[in-house]
Amino acid sequence: MSDDITWLSTASAAERLGITPRTLYRFIDEGQLAAYKFGRVIRLKQDDVDAYIESCRVEPGSMSHLYPETAAGGE
Repeated sequence: MSDDITWLSTASAAERLGITPRTLYRFIDEGQLAAYKFGRVIRLKQDDVDAYIESCRVEPGSMSHLYPETAAGGE
């Protein structure tokens, strides 16, 4: 088992998340994602980014408010 860390650039992390780099920086600043600064370079752990993606999973039954039941017979 390897303890090697896979580091992502901010551009790669933003692309992986499907967001802009600006939004990624906001997530980092708000503490939603951990980032590490090495000199002038900011990197994120791939495992942290993947964990964030999993934390955004939509739970079954949590979106029913987006499609209200239609009135009886009114399809």
